[in-house]
Amino acid sequence: MTTLALVAGTGALELFPVEQERAIETDWGRPSAALARVDLGRAQAWLLARHGRPHRIPPHRIDYRANMAALATAGARHVIAINAVGSIDPELRPGDLVLPDQLIDYTWGRRHTFSDSADEPLEHIEFAEPFAGPTRRALRAAAAAVGVDLYDGGCYGATQGPRLETAAEIRRLAADGCTLVGMTAMPEAALAREAGMDYASLCVVANPAAGVGADAISIEAIHRVLDEAMGRVRRLLAAVRPDLLSEH
Repeated sequence: MTTLALVAGTGALELFPVEQERAIETDWGRPSAALARVDLGRAQAWLLARHGRPHRIPPHRIDYRANMAALATAGARHVIAINAVGSIDPELRPGDLVLPDQLIDYTWGRRHTFSDSADEPLEHIEFAEPFAGPTRRALRAAAAAVGVDLYDGGCYGATQGPRLETAAEIRRLAADGCTLVGMTAMPEAALAREAGMDYASLCVVANPAAGVGADAISIEAIHRVLDEAMGRVRRLLAAVRPDLLSEH
């Protein structure tokens, strides 16, 4: 059984050739796209295109419940989420890869839990360490094995999108302790935990956040950075060891 899943966003959908596709209907509806089974190298994984294929679903319209339920139904127990982010910490440069260990949720109006009706059991998940677990440790070990630089630690601020943030909003996130800003880690991470899956976020810094860099943010420049960084993401994922995923 394939127990590893990748949830990929901007720039990461074509990392690996697709071996098989599986369409799944969940109690929460259809996921963003059919699941695609891919061979990473040492491990196989189910790949889910978070924004659909083609890339059209904005962050606030993603059905995160259907996505996580589909992965759980397919047998996934470990989720690696590839997240394109802006850097709030000026030490983090475009193209850097980061494994955050904390997050703050600034989103609103998203369907953020499976415990949403009298027909579902009420779950109060423990979430103090949202990314701690064997999946995160396996990513660290893979990066070390192939010599891919990986920043270990940081706080992901999840914003609503799809617009980018104002400079004042980024100052607020910095004051709250955020070092990265993105739009998709929540409620994805919490739903994965509700569904019994261990979740790790592999962040690709696409740009300095508003007010952090000297220049205006360019969408074209973001895509160029992501295209270059995906080669290193692929090398890292190809070195993920399935035996480390099962360690607790």
